[in-house]
Amino acid sequence: MRLTTRFALLGTMLSLPLSAARADEGMWTFDAFPAAKMRADYGFAPDQAWLDRVRASAVRLTGGCSASFVSASGLILTNHHCVASCLQDLSDNADDYLARGYTARTREEERLCPGQQAEVVTSIRDVTAQVKAAVGAATGLAAVKARTAANAQIEGAGCPDTKTTRCQVVTLYGGGQFKLYTYRKYSDVRIVWAPESRAQQFGGDPDNFNFPRYSLDGSFLRAYENGKPVATPRHLTWAARAPVDGEATFVVGNPGTTERLLTGSQFAFARQVTAPLDSLLFSELRGRFISAMAQSPQRAREGKEDLDGVENSLKVYIGRVKALNDPTLSSKLAAAEADLRGRSRGNAAIGDPWADADRAVAAYRNLYLTQRFLRPRSDLYGYAARLVRAAEERTRPNGERLPGYSDSALPLLEKQLLDASPVTPWVDQLKLEFWLSKAREYLGPDDADIKLLLGRESPEGLAARLVAGTRLGDPAFRRTLWQGGKAAIDASTDPMIVLARKLDVRDRQIIALVDEQYTGPITSARSKIADARFAAYGDTLYPDATFTLRISYGKVAGWMERGKMVPTRTLMGGIYDRATGSAPFDLPTAFVTNRAKLNPDVTYDFVTTNDIIGGNSGSPVIDRAGNVIGAAFDGNIHSLAGNYAYNGEDNRTVAVSTAALEEGLRILYPAPALLAELHAK
Repeated sequence: MRLTTRFALLGTMLSLPLSAARADEGMWTFDAFPAAKMRADYGFAPDQAWLDRVRASAVRLTGGCSASFVSASGLILTNHHCVASCLQDLSDNADDYLARGYTARTREEERLCPGQQAEVVTSIRDVTAQVKAAVGAATGLAAVKARTAANAQIEGAGCPDTKTTRCQVVTLYGGGQFKLYTYRKYSDVRIVWAPESRAQQFGGDPDNFNFPRYSLDGSFLRAYENGKPVATPRHLTWAARAPVDGEATFVVGNPGTTERLLTGSQFAFARQVTAPLDSLLFSELRGRFISAMAQSPQRAREGKEDLDGVENSLKVYIGRVKALNDPTLSSKLAAAEADLRGRSRGNAAIGDPWADADRAVAAYRNLYLTQRFLRPRSDLYGYAARLVRAAEERTRPNGERLPGYSDSALPLLEKQLLDASPVTPWVDQLKLEFWLSKAREYLGPDDADIKLLLGRESPEGLAARLVAGTRLGDPAFRRTLWQGGKAAIDASTDPMIVLARKLDVRDRQIIALVDEQYTGPITSARSKIADARFAAYGDTLYPDATFTLRISYGKVAGWMERGKMVPTRTLMGGIYDRATGSAPFDLPTAFVTNRAKLNPDVTYDFVTTNDIIGGNSGSPVIDRAGNVIGAAFDGNIHSLAGNYAYNGEDNRTVAVSTAALEEGLRILYPAPALLAELHAK
């Protein structure tokens, strides 16, 4: 049974009885795949061997995307927009790989992507009892510290070899469960093939989060170790075929975050504060980038990747604001929460965690803006803040450090700080100036923290002085500071480091206040609410997304839009009819020069009912046999409400087909060796 109104499922979903997880809904953990439910919905379900093989082929890219191994030699399929920052980092005015694409003709031409790491889950273990026992009856800041210490101890014991493995304790159900995820990691990830950016971005921002689409949003990386390609015998089989309408599909990847299990007061805070603020900030930042990039072709190239990210985020938050202000969603949420509270009434072990959550959110309202705006945002300041904090944290025992600085987290942090990744000064100054000006606007010029941040300088003057005076753009200088530890940081006169040192003291105070008044209480409350859900509806519920490995099942299907059925796919020949000759609907160069060779009937992009969210970009779309038939790269406009709930009537995943990628490899951006590798037996 399906609900026909767009948000009818939203409110029902929020109470999370099992019956509300309709067919195709859910981002399921691999240790709790709902085989019985899928069998009831589809007449079959994958067995454990299928799940194990797929899990071993799934890749998390620490840059924020998903991917999969598709050959025995470490070849990784992901999206073009997931490697765009790598292409930008490798480009200069003479060689713009983002604009014209990149094809490595030999393994020697495969180039390192700075800061990128590929990770594969090798095990998932429930450590809930261990973490909760460590917290015991502690509350507030003490509870947060106890939980952080327990996580660090569990991660350290689980991964003594931090060179090749990474352990991460993941919080599920807002604190209802804790799982230890163990990863095999590969810190040498190189670019192999990427089409020109106009092939991925045809249609630009107007087409983003929309369908029909004509986007070749696919690329290939390769994982290396000790200078050689990694052997990956457990990989997905490449199947360059068109999807079949109605066929079952699986999307396996790492959805970033969802907020489907929030309390009513948390939803209200998102509706009233965070979502509208994000929408306003990204809107203004977009305008600043457009104005600056119009000054020259070089600036247009240098700012493109940042502008693309800003425009994507802006569209996301506009969609979230719309969803949060839908009256049907609000009323259904209230009814769902009331139902769960009613079912839990009289359970002394649960008490009234919703009232506890309300108090925590009320306290957070007084801390949120300070916490947010006391942390300037720019690449160079980001280096400074992390170097300063890491220097202090590394002097402390592992269990007493702030989250993100434990022994298990430091190797990736070190890589991200020290890999050579160019910073464009005017871009960094624009971002820093913007966030400093917004801090003064929202906190007020008389605020003590603004005086700490700006002193007697203007946002514009401070940003210009910091960017002009810092040496943090030089990876060798960053390495010197990292290796020199606290002594080097304390002695540094670099202006970015000086500011970061000053702000770090105050930021630690804010973290302690937030932990005491919000993080500790809200985690405790949501843990009890999770227990209430399990007691009321059973334990076969999926948790919110946490940028950890999940699997969703669905099918190839269109949807009704304003009384008309949207088709399931586009064809490659359709791009010529869609093209107008003007950006962003101008044809990519390779499509112009190779039109006569291109098969116009090849499926280009297609849609499925799989439940995904940001972070799933690059996830393989897999068929029943375990073959990869596409790579998810977007959702339709209705998917923007998916942060809060899934509506199977019109929420769709958008994927590029392997058939289209093969046409790209064969005709548009020839890579015969890569094709041979994909089809090797």
